[in-house]
Amino acid sequence: MEKPQHFIDNFSVFDLIIIAMISALGIASKPLIVPLSHIITGPLLIPGGVVAGGFYMLWLVLGAGIVGKYGTATLIGVVQALLVFGTGIFGSHGAMTLLSYTLPGLAVDLSLYLIKHRVCCLPCAFLAGLVANVSGSSLVNIIYFRLPFVPLVLALAVAALSGGLGGIIAYKVLQVVNKNRTWGKGFNGG
Repeated sequence: MEKPQHFIDNFSVFDLIIIAMISALGIASKPLIVPLSHIITGPLLIPGGVVAGGFYMLWLVLGAGIVGKYGTATLIGVVQALLVFGTGIFGSHGAMTLLSYTLPGLAVDLSLYLIKHRVCCLPCAFLAGLVANVSGSSLVNIIYFRLPFVPLVLALAVAALSGGLGGIIAYKVLQVVNKNRTWGKGFNGG
């Protein structure tokens, strides 16, 4: 009788190293991006995370593209949540940090799975960034902000645009990574 394969067994050690590095880069970039986004969102009276999220969600899309396996973005989200718990520096969501970091990764993996893409083209990268940021912004709104309908629609529209732009940036970076890749062939033809 065959032993059932565990989810984590789908990833090589190299894949897990990439996931850990991308997770750390995402957490490290957050304190640089958030204050800049507050300059834009402050006068509009919308939460700063809707703009900033698009740019730190790009790490989920980039990681999913580099590794090329379903579940990568979810793992990146889990590792980021654990990093936030471990450092205690950037976490303002308390115990909900695990959910607020994991849900966008899960949204990326689910959307890519449903359209049968793996950050292989600009539209799927845009969509992956969009769903990551909209899901994260929606969850934070449900838990903390509870914005009225009109400001919520505005915030989610900005989150969608910002997330999509983050997905485009991730795709462009992925093209450079695949062009210069010296290790084995990646899913995206590296």
